Amino acid sequence: MFQRFAALLLLAASLVGPAQAQQQPQTGLARTKLSLGLYKIDAQVAQTPREREIGLMFRKEMPQSEGMIFVFEQPATQCFWMRNTLLPLTAAFVADDGRIVNLVDMQPMTENSHCSEEPVRYVLEMNQGWFAKKNIKKGAKLGGELFAASRR
Repeated sequence: MFQRFAALLLLAASLVGPAQAQQQPQTGLARTKLSLGLYKIDAQVAQTPREREIGLMFRKEMPQSEGMIFVFEQPATQCFWMRNTLLPLTAAFVADDGRIVNLVDMQPMTENSHCSEEPVRYVLEMNQGWFAKKNIKKGAKLGGELFAASRR
């Protein structure tokens, strides 16, 4: 009887464990330094399909000079939503040369689709208002190692 109870308890724990792990923010991603005019950004890099899928979900806070850059294999129309994302964010859709194609404010915990105005390979998410406070608009150029190859 005890062995059966222990087996059931172990099974229940194994089912709950992955669900709880999925509710945790991903904070251990590789990072890259980006620049935008005089401003420096410490960005987590989401480059695998799973890392991009989770993105900034479940984060309760993010320092003002930090963000997450999503890296895709090829330029395409990229669309983002905010399922399970607790922070209001602004997405900058970015071309290969670092040019911001468009900026979109996104509200937390919504499934509204926010898309790039043209095919892009990169999307940078920052706290909502970060770009506006620094008067950064469409057409501004991001600098950093990710964009260096396309400027040669």
